Amino acid sequence: MRVNAALLIVFGAVAALIALGVTEHVLPATDPRTDQLRPWVAARAMGVTAYLLLTLEVGLGLVLSHPRNTAEWRKTKQVFPWHEMVSVFTGAFLALHIALLAIDPYANVSVIGAFVPGFSAYRPVAVGIGSVALYALIFTAATAKWTRLLPSGWWLKVHRVAAVVFLMTWIHAVLAGTDSGALLPLYLATGLPILAGVAHRWWTARARLRRPVPAPGPAAQSIARPRPATVSVEE
Repeated sequence: MRVNAALLIVFGAVAALIALGVTEHVLPATDPRTDQLRPWVAARAMGVTAYLLLTLEVGLGLVLSHPRNTAEWRKTKQVFPWHEMVSVFTGAFLALHIALLAIDPYANVSVIGAFVPGFSAYRPVAVGIGSVALYALIFTAATAKWTRLLPSGWWLKVHRVAAVVFLMTWIHAVLAGTDSGALLPLYLATGLPILAGVAHRWWTARARLRRPVPAPGPAAQSIARPRPATVSVEE
């Protein structure tokens, strides 16, 4: 499955219709106050959904980039399509989350505050961290799509920014949400496994680098040992 702008628009539209339908059933506009809160509630729901999708995306990426995957697991063909597809849904729900917060007066974020760190009237530090995470995510996705533009061997190093994106997103979710206290068990249940996965991947890679190279056997030594040159003396 190829990630492109058309797919992102389609999935975004589908996600928007689902969000509107769910919001209408969960929070019907029975009074003016409820009608005012509905865009904010929908934006919050889109944000939590985008966070959960990003967690799954990063988790699948850890499986793909794990040193044991190339030698033992060999799950690239099975996992990569899911990793790519989840990235599309993550982008779609994230776009809805930002758009709803930017246009909703009740959220008190504004368009400038949603894209320029520190300009949000509502919790500027927390929202600013989310804005930086957004740009880092766009950078990661763009370099993953156009890998040929990078020098050889740089793609994987650049793609590791995804771990930083997840960390900033986690901090943004905890600090920005008014319901962060109620959702803290969810954030811990999703953040700790990703942290453990990053640590295990790093530990495995370091262990492989430190693993001593076995000494060559007698046969290999005889092949590798240079033979003395023979000198013929003519009388």
